[in-house]
Amino acid sequence: MSPFLLVPRHVVAGAGADAPSTKLNIAGIGVGGMGAANLRNLESENIVALCDVDPGYAAKTIARYPNARVWTDYREMLEQQKDIDAVMIATPDHTHAVIAMAAIQAGKHVFCQKPLCHDLYEARTLAKAAAASKVATQMGIQGHSGEGLRLICEWIWSGAIGEVREVDAWCSLTYYPWGHKPWSSAYGAARPKDTPPLPDKLNWDLWLGPAPERPYHRAYHPMTWRCWWDFGNGMMGDRGAHTLDPVVSALKLGAPTSVEATSTDLNPETHPIGAIVTFRFPARGELPPVKLTWYEGTRPPRPPELEDSRSMPKEGGALIRGSKGLIMCGVYGEGPRLIPESAMQALARPPKSLPRVVGTHEMDWVDAAKAGRQPGAHFGYSGPLTETCLLGNIAKRMDARIEWDAANLQITNLPEANKYVRAEYRQGWSL
Repeated sequence: MSPFLLVPRHVVAGAGADAPSTKLNIAGIGVGGMGAANLRNLESENIVALCDVDPGYAAKTIARYPNARVWTDYREMLEQQKDIDAVMIATPDHTHAVIAMAAIQAGKHVFCQKPLCHDLYEARTLAKAAAASKVATQMGIQGHSGEGLRLICEWIWSGAIGEVREVDAWCSLTYYPWGHKPWSSAYGAARPKDTPPLPDKLNWDLWLGPAPERPYHRAYHPMTWRCWWDFGNGMMGDRGAHTLDPVVSALKLGAPTSVEATSTDLNPETHPIGAIVTFRFPARGELPPVKLTWYEGTRPPRPPELEDSRSMPKEGGALIRGSKGLIMCGVYGEGPRLIPESAMQALARPPKSLPRVVGTHEMDWVDAAKAGRQPGAHFGYSGPLTETCLLGNIAKRMDARIEWDAANLQITNLPEANKYVRAEYRQGWSL
């Protein structure tokens, strides 16, 4: 990847303006939910713009930054507000790619919440665009900047648990009733048929973005979009992007060759209540093949090595089994331990060979932009990680086994599944 530098603002704006190496001018896009938390972690910089299709929902965040210009359409903001150095994107999954691509093409550094995008073509295209650009990119998987991921890598690379051929990972949460809201159970998994009035100030056309058109309903916005296929990537994209991150990093996993799934309560509109998804990864140099099983809405069998007095992480985590031992960690790779505890106590701790991130995941991105480097979860890494999660979703949706030709972005054994590799955009939208 070619090195890049920030152009000092005084070169563009004249003497007296701060150089970006002092502070970045950051725009937030999608600031009513998780984006508000991301912006709080960026307050050492200049928050100069806020963009949200629902200013009413985002009102608290807008009030917090009274000096920021407020926009509804990110395209107008990128075209008209010239002082922006970087953007933070925390919109629903289905609009991540079009916004991130527009920002990259405008020369802005990009922080995008997980999962990176909504389909595999988007993931591959964004990774290529980021690699060809001179901007710093980061996906919002905060565990990637944490201590747990680094310890897992160092322990495995030092041979502490031997050769790893099998991993169980899980998220025990479920979307039932669909949308996390009791009222949504009135619709089951079906698309609502009533058409309530739009909330004041919500631009529903922009909220839909490239997704197929449908009337507004509270079942989709705010916050309840993630369980719908057209808008979200379900638990596989939500928690899977976090939980598989340390596994992918430590085992140096590339693309799987096949993925098979068994889904519970599968339907055309919403993600299943539960699923078991098995990924097969090929050998990587001297590293052996890996079978990775993802449990969604449930947990894997309790490992016999775990003492009766101890519990598995409540909401999710991973069990990384080696020929000499077993590592258990939480959702974000946090709190890794060898089990049983006697194995942990006997561990000869290897040297800390990986650099540590000082500060937050968001600030790792800021520091990288200022230093002319890429942060840890740049799109060249997080794009392929997202592809793995999205392949799991396709297998879930097909309730079948799929064989994957990563080089050609193609499912080879079930041609009908390729319609999910690249979604058809609504008229007027393109990547």
